[in-house]
Amino acid sequence: MTRGYYGARKNVWTVAKNTWEKGLTYAFRDRRTKKRNFRALWIQRINAAARLEGLSYSRLMGALHKNGVEINRKVLADLAMNHPEAFKAIVNKVK
Repeated sequence: MTRGYYGARKNVWTVAKNTWEKGLTYAFRDRRTKKRNFRALWIQRINAAARLEGLSYSRLMGALHKNGVEINRKVLADLAMNHPEAFKAIVNKVK
């Protein structure tokens, strides 16, 4: 399980075991951190695209909710980055 580690971390039993266990705790922690980081990234992308259309992020999300447009942040961020005309159409629908 410690293949690829450097020095005693790969072949001295107690050091390797401690390193491996610590790696498992980092993996557990960072699976949750990854979700947090991606949500923050999506919000930044949506905010940047919304401001080009004359809205702030919070006003856009409020308008989407008020008009019953159920689209998640991941898809909105993807539209903002890769399909700006579709994002603009969504913004115009809720304005």
